[in-house]
Amino acid sequence: MRTVFMRAASMRATLVAGIGGAAAAFGCVISPAAAVTLATQQLAQTQSADPNTPDQAAPVAKPHRKGSKQTNPTNPDLDTNDQLAPSQMQQQMPPAVPQPTSAPVKPTRPAAHTTTDAAAAAPSGPKAGAAIASARVVACSGAFSKDSSHLRLAMTFDSKNVTFADVDSSNGTKVPASVLFPNDPKRRLEVWWANPAARNQTYLIVINGKSTWTAPGGMKLGLTLAQLEKLNHKPFKVKGFDKDGTATISDWDGGALATLAGGCKSGMSVQADPKAAPDAIAALSADKEYSSDDPALRAVKPVVSEILIGY
Repeated sequence: MRTVFMRAASMRATLVAGIGGAAAAFGCVISPAAAVTLATQQLAQTQSADPNTPDQAAPVAKPHRKGSKQTNPTNPDLDTNDQLAPSQMQQQMPPAVPQPTSAPVKPTRPAAHTTTDAAAAAPSGPKAGAAIASARVVACSGAFSKDSSHLRLAMTFDSKNVTFADVDSSNGTKVPASVLFPNDPKRRLEVWWANPAARNQTYLIVINGKSTWTAPGGMKLGLTLAQLEKLNHKPFKVKGFDKDGTATISDWDGGALATLAGGCKSGMSVQADPKAAPDAIAALSADKEYSSDDPALRAVKPVVSEILIGY
């Protein structure tokens, strides 16, 4: 908060200059020596006066005529409305705000109980939810920030578009999660919570099925390895296919997708083309790691089948 302070300063004319000015106003000529003598006498009278007696009588206020500007009796040059109230005169000046000595360092991940600048600035409510749902872009901020909750999702996207239900996990068990647009496969999105009982603290955001949501960095379902390399700005590591025919991105190898704005991380699964030869898929063992530009891996034409955004 910035406060502008105004200081009022008053100036007092010297006794000698005051006497000289008064004489000049009445057309009198007083020599410098006479002015000094008169000033000395007046100063002596002031110093010998009773300290309990005011130096001069308070001026008598002139009667106020209707329609004329009322002046302050203490200072006739100021209007009564221009005077400072006692409460204004007694206000304390706040300490000065220190200036930064260097540019702030961007944190690698936000504090647990502090929203990011994007989250604080992001609008909320049905209009904001409609805009996000229309764009279908997940950001590591706002309604999808680490400190989000089921309530915040409901307030952003409208409670009728958000449900709390059990969803499938990778090991075949059920996990309670908030689901956006559960009846629309293209807009469906899962949000898992670190605290399921309270339904808060985002743990994982899952994009799967036929969802058309885009993850941070431009990741979305159906992308090929070549398209992912373009987003990552370099090749990355992939673990081979498991018994279900799913391979996983194991390491972005320091590329652009390794660090996402907002402090979240990404994980991804890919599946081979249904028309790919089973032997070619089986040759890419799940216990081995391959480069995304490996010719054998490219030959089975894998595409993104699931995206995980986690904190």
